[in-house]
Amino acid sequence: MSRILIVEDEPGIALGLEDDLRMEGYEVETVADGNAASRRAQEAPFNLIVLDVMLPGKDGFEVCRELRRHGLRTPILMLTAKAQEAEKVMGFDLGADDYVTKPFGTRELRARIKALLRRAAVETNCEEGYRFDGVEVDFERGELRRDGRAIELTPLEFKLLALFVHSRGRVLSRERLVEGAWGRGTFASDRIVDNHIANLRKKIEPDPANPRYLRNLRGLGYRFDG
Repeated sequence: MSRILIVEDEPGIALGLEDDLRMEGYEVETVADGNAASRRAQEAPFNLIVLDVMLPGKDGFEVCRELRRHGLRTPILMLTAKAQEAEKVMGFDLGADDYVTKPFGTRELRARIKALLRRAAVETNCEEGYRFDGVEVDFERGELRRDGRAIELTPLEFKLLALFVHSRGRVLSRERLVEGAWGRGTFASDRIVDNHIANLRKKIEPDPANPRYLRNLRGLGYRFDG
């Protein structure tokens, strides 16, 4: 059972979220200010944090910054009453994983929570690393080596590789890759996806022009055969 920490100072919203998520089968804990959120998130293991921006004590941005600075990798879904792009960008820069603007529908929130938990599960399953044909990937440390030589991957490339490793042998559509690597609700054209796959191939394939592991299936998507 996934454990979710709700950080919300409006009692009505907090109670509604808690009741809804408990009905979905999650174990839920609620705190009402930023100081308590920062402390509780580091004391107990949670699978997801739903974090309001406007909070007493410390705002959501400060809490997010502090948790990431202390190395906490728990997915953070931020709630905000504002829809300004600059605010969202700041949240992502501080380490937030997704954003929902108030007022929000419960169906949208549930979908975003499920997507974040799926993504986190993929990364967790890959934490011990993976090896194939001279390539060593350490997802915990964010490192890739080919024949003993360090190769730099971008964050998106790491997310894509994690998805492929976890789903090896299965076809992943471009839509599934966008949801898993860029985030649910993000627009990324087929060309953007293909360009990132091409860059990833250059780093893991012996012959990128004739890929052995990241295979394209015309009209379907990509499959990793590592």
